[in-house]
Amino acid sequence: MKKSNFGEKLTAHIKEYAVTYLFIAISAFFFAVSDQDLSYTVTQLILRLNRNAFIVLALIIPIIAGMGINFAITIGAMAAQIGLLLAINWGITGPRGILVAALITLPLGSLFGLLIGRLLNKMKGQETIGSMILGYFATGLYQLLFLFIFGKIIPMNDNVSIVGSTGIKNTLNLTGETDLYMAIDGLVRVKLLTAVFVICGVAAAFALVQLLRKKLDKKNAVIILAASVVISVFFLLPGVKKLFDGSLTGSGKPVTIPLITWLLVLLLCLFNSMLMRTRIGQKFRAVGQNRTVANASGINVDKTRIIAIMISTVLAGWGQIIFMQSEGIGTFQTYSAHEQVGLYAGAAILVGGASIDRASNSQALIGTFLFHLMFITATGAATRLFGDSAIGEYFRAFLSYGVIALALVMYAWRGVKAVKKAQEDKAEDKPKDAPPA
Repeated sequence: MKKSNFGEKLTAHIKEYAVTYLFIAISAFFFAVSDQDLSYTVTQLILRLNRNAFIVLALIIPIIAGMGINFAITIGAMAAQIGLLLAINWGITGPRGILVAALITLPLGSLFGLLIGRLLNKMKGQETIGSMILGYFATGLYQLLFLFIFGKIIPMNDNVSIVGSTGIKNTLNLTGETDLYMAIDGLVRVKLLTAVFVICGVAAAFALVQLLRKKLDKKNAVIILAASVVISVFFLLPGVKKLFDGSLTGSGKPVTIPLITWLLVLLLCLFNSMLMRTRIGQKFRAVGQNRTVANASGINVDKTRIIAIMISTVLAGWGQIIFMQSEGIGTFQTYSAHEQVGLYAGAAILVGGASIDRASNSQALIGTFLFHLMFITATGAATRLFGDSAIGEYFRAFLSYGVIALALVMYAWRGVKAVKKAQEDKAEDKPKDAPPA
């Protein structure tokens, strides 16, 4: 009986996280075939995690509130780009410029989120597709703003406008005088190995303190302690240590991470977790589980959903700012920088094991890791297999849209199964001698 239960649980687990395991297999295959240097792959992966983790985490709250993948975070990215444009136009440089852009994003993102939430309340059950269409619609308004309103109706200086014409330049430089490039990432950088050991030490100490205070059960405390020890030992292995301390790279420089950026990511993870323990967080869960029951309980369903979208839109805007200033970017593609934000973030969180109706911080971070590992290795694998790196680009787009389509199909399939099971249970509970309905 125990073996049967274990087998059933294993089968259910594999079905639930089929996309995650598929991406692990694809990424492992691509890495093996591409024959890329391990140190290059690790460096690029850490770079992409720095850029994208925050914006993927911004998707969690609407999912918990039952609104699916919020592809309208693209509009939050537009708000952030307006903030960056104004900061450059006003000549506010460095971290102060980033702060000004973030402050501008707050009211703009809140306003856009309010409008998005109201529209999505009109299309309950179709929020994922609706938010995607809203993103495309907003792109047209965004281009009108940047091509005609900015520079013609709202005066702009030569730093951002096209000289002798109207509209904003296609590309704005974040380096040089603007000093926005790596304005967050460059503040404090620490060695990755140091960060890992400090985090493991803090996690172990936290587990012990909480265990002594009887705030954490023994099982979970042992799991945290064991994980901290295993991770520390892994990074102390000679081969792994050499990979991250720079011994295996030509430059000899150790792998570093931007401390402030990752503190912001950690704060967002804590925000998501703590918010779910508050009254509004419980409302999000209740609305996500069953809108009818939530409404009967006295919860203002529409208002709760709007708040979820507003939070997500503002967070996505801040995530876009982190992305734009990050290492390796350096320029601001005025009219197209936001276009793939929703698609890639949505695909990433689904790869981590999230679905249309449930998500967590760990799933967002794992998904970001796996999704971008596939991105890094796809081009090299395509070159080795087919002699054309462009095939890797096509494969990236195929998997991005494919993962989203698969998630929608699986969600609909589970919904049909749930309805069918409910009907079967109702039929079994009906008395045999009951008169026909």
